[in-house]
Amino acid sequence: MLSRVISFDEVVKTSIETFRNTFGTDPDLATCAPGRVNLIGDHVDYNDGFVLPMALQFGTVIVGKRNGTESTCDVVTCSEGIQEGLKRAQFDSGSIAKGSPKWLNYVKGVMFHFRRPVPGFDAVIHTNVPVGSGLSSSAALEVATLTFLEQLTGQRAGSEADSAKLCQRAEHTFANVPCGIMDQLIAIGGRANHALLIDCRNLATEPIPFEAPDLAVLICNSSVKHELSSSEYPVRKKQCQEALELMGLDSYRDASLDHLKALQNASELLVRRARHVITEIQRTTEAAAALRANDFAKMGALMKESHRSLSEDFEVSCHEVDLLVEATLQAPGVIGSRITGGGFGGCTVTLVERQALADVVKHVDTIYSRKTGGKYRAKFYLAQPGNGARKLDLSEYLE
Repeated sequence: MLSRVISFDEVVKTSIETFRNTFGTDPDLATCAPGRVNLIGDHVDYNDGFVLPMALQFGTVIVGKRNGTESTCDVVTCSEGIQEGLKRAQFDSGSIAKGSPKWLNYVKGVMFHFRRPVPGFDAVIHTNVPVGSGLSSSAALEVATLTFLEQLTGQRAGSEADSAKLCQRAEHTFANVPCGIMDQLIAIGGRANHALLIDCRNLATEPIPFEAPDLAVLICNSSVKHELSSSEYPVRKKQCQEALELMGLDSYRDASLDHLKALQNASELLVRRARHVITEIQRTTEAAAALRANDFAKMGALMKESHRSLSEDFEVSCHEVDLLVEATLQAPGVIGSRITGGGFGGCTVTLVERQALADVVKHVDTIYSRKTGGKYRAKFYLAQPGNGARKLDLSEYLE
């Protein structure tokens, strides 16, 4: 059975109700930004590669208004998983420093790098993006915050690429995660019924039509929190850079499998890391071509190859996620499946025939639970390509 996710309308309405109950008035601004699932192209965005994500119809919402003060910001979250005493915090927009609660650092980081005076405001944040599952809840919060600040101040951060880089800097400096640029760019530039091919070397984007009524994109959450990703992510990034230097190249876009010969006497580990990046970049361009041609069999084959590479060469999967992919690929009607996101847990993304969807979910749920000894139960979400960040019309929700 598909897991229930509170609807986007519920997220907005709950945000408004919480704002009223907390601040005694209605908000006059509302913005949102989506989570994302990456169809293919993981751990190449910080290596000048191509990625092919799609924005989800899950998103993060911020409602708020100016509070009449010069710089006092009062922010509340009603998102799940936050301790009760850490759901509300005040800070000064003219003197921003990271600290506790941790979730607020994403907001503060964006405000710090916005580099424009921000008046005092009250705000409520809510989301239906599953947190810690590899669906980019952090970028959704960053981009929703930037969109909110632009509406609040009437000042634009710049182009889509400029905005994405601003949010990326916020995550680097205030959350201490050296992420690539993919998550922020798709949260800004997503389009309904499209995936987005992103060239991470020059940040050019190309919407790729993704309309297949007979197919479904299924997200399977392993229920394993990707706790190692924050520590292992910078390790992988450093290994990729070391391999690039040993190959005598400035960019992985100039690399071919022949260049791996330069690494064979240095480190088999670096060979595997570089091999993943080189082949994943190639797979992603081939996947975009397959989508353009509606060649979903080719797309599925590339997804399978991608998971094998991420698991064996880049070693960012884990036992439970490998079990989940294995169980999924055994189900009739599945075209392709792979881990998605940073790794070490989190979610898989699966391309499946729509008529087989219910049977696939039942099969995977049963097998995965049994093979993990009942320790983990998968959660299942049906994904559709959604739009990127935007201002919401509050008149549709206010009563």
